[in-house]
Amino acid sequence: MRIAVNTRLLIKDKLDGIGWFSYESLKRITQKHTEHQFIFIFDRPFDESFIFSNNIIPVKIAPQSRHPFLWYLWFEISVPKILSKFKADLFFSPDGFLSTKTYIPSVPAIHDINFAHRPEDLPYLVRNYYNYFFPIYALKAKRIITVSEYSKSDISSTYKVNPDKIDVVYNGVNSAYKPLNEETKKQTIEKLTGGSPYFIFIGALHPRKNVARLIKAFDLFRKETALGFKLVIIGDKMFKNQDIEEAFNNMKFKEDIVFTGRQAINELHKILGSAYAMTFVPYFEGFGIPIIEAMACDVPVITSNVTSMPEVGGDAVLLSDPFSVEYIKNCMVKIANDNELRNKLIIKGRERINKFSWDKTADRVWSSLEKSLK
Repeated sequence: MRIAVNTRLLIKDKLDGIGWFSYESLKRITQKHTEHQFIFIFDRPFDESFIFSNNIIPVKIAPQSRHPFLWYLWFEISVPKILSKFKADLFFSPDGFLSTKTYIPSVPAIHDINFAHRPEDLPYLVRNYYNYFFPIYALKAKRIITVSEYSKSDISSTYKVNPDKIDVVYNGVNSAYKPLNEETKKQTIEKLTGGSPYFIFIGALHPRKNVARLIKAFDLFRKETALGFKLVIIGDKMFKNQDIEEAFNNMKFKEDIVFTGRQAINELHKILGSAYAMTFVPYFEGFGIPIIEAMACDVPVITSNVTSMPEVGGDAVLLSDPFSVEYIKNCMVKIANDNELRNKLIIKGRERINKFSWDKTADRVWSSLEKSLK
């Protein structure tokens, strides 16, 4: 069998959430199922580290698809030519995009449809493209993979798709994330914050990540307590960052926020593993990988009580209303002052993390691909 795969998000040193989903699942699937051939379709020169086994044929096609007009050219013109050239039996797209010009069985991984509910968070052309094509993709797909029961229900009800067609495949956690020894923690904290304990946020600085409210909540936390905490924010800027800039500019404790930008995974592991607690309070997530990465590092988690996050966190997290700055602040005060609660969450997190692994992810992705051919 020949399986063509959209691998445009496999970019060296720039893997995001969907990129890691692609990397970890495809690495295992291609190495485990050597009886099949895989056509990896890139939109730019690819790194050899992404060619996981001898049964992969890498193909680069133009244009680089990072804009709605270029998405259209890539998926509607370039991809169909490759699928026809290699006589592919199946098209798998880990980022959810499909081609409407092909007739072979297609399986997208639609991680969430936040754009259907919060279109104003996205630039005009991006949101219009998503909201025009993704309903078509959902109906065209032979099967759909998604990353939580919440997203399954959301996709099914929003796009009127039979839920039996949707397979839930949880994300895993990178093996690099594990508890740190005390000396490494001490050195990292000293280097990053001059020895001050810190809360941490990890994620793209996108409106739905709710970073502006987090900043406001932290400022209230600092006004209310004398504990000397800082807030470390890790992630690249995206569009519509005005709310974050305004929240920061209006802070009293600006000097207690540390923006690091994107970090390589080895450094990110040390920064995350040395944090006092994860503060990850988006108002919409299909899954929320930072939640389980923190658990794997023995870092307790404050997260949101909406969408998929209660499902992922279970009873191992402290849930907050992401729309209430006061509520977020109160959770920060609670975890900073209650060491018994903090230790309880760490222990529960160790149990909870066993639910998530990339081996399980890959096996369930493969099961969905197999079902699509029956």
